Amino acid sequence: MTPRSFLLTPELADYVRANSEQPDDVAADLLAETAAMADRGEVPATFQIAPEQGTFMQLLTRALGVRRAVEIGTFTGYSALCVARGLPADGSLLCLDASEGWTAVAQRYWARAGLADRVVLRLGDAHESLRALPTEPTFDLAFVDADKTGYADYVEQLHPRMTDGGVVLLDNTLRNGRVLDPQTDDDRALVELNAALATDPRWETVLLPLADGLTMLRRR
Repeated sequence: MTPRSFLLTPELADYVRANSEQPDDVAADLLAETAAMADRGEVPATFQIAPEQGTFMQLLTRALGVRRAVEIGTFTGYSALCVARGLPADGSLLCLDASEGWTAVAQRYWARAGLADRVVLRLGDAHESLRALPTEPTFDLAFVDADKTGYADYVEQLHPRMTDGGVVLLDNTLRNGRVLDPQTDDDRALVELNAALATDPRWETVLLPLADGLTMLRRR
């Protein structure tokens, strides 16, 4: 099943996709393989971002002139594929993830798309991997789609590592609507973080109603 925003009816979701740039064969095959894995119960279906979100991230990467990017939480690699495609030929994307199995799928598709030289995968605890990076402005773009209770720490660790005007994207910040009635620790963590970021003077902040909520932060 193709992921869609809980804010859209199936008909509107189809309309959005029909009137957006279509995934090419590589992206479409990756989405299909991930969906098949989810159907077999091998991966969580909710981990895959919607195709229109991937297209948005690719366009944003290109429009911002991003040269160096970091992704926290790579899964089977669709979001990384989109970001890497938005980079210039000499750009780079660092992917932090803990799963060797899921990212093995990602690496196959990055290679098929001719992007293997733009993407560096680092396996292990993403909090530790991020802390191990130099605390100096490095990244123009960051995408966070990992453990929700860890988002606040990721944002703190990313701030000194973002260039001036650098953009951080946080996924799932509407929690399928449960931000209005949080049920889990993940829900409560995002409710608290959303409120904190809205008044944090270090960032320009907007929570976009895209897919499951995509918060965009710009480092002041």
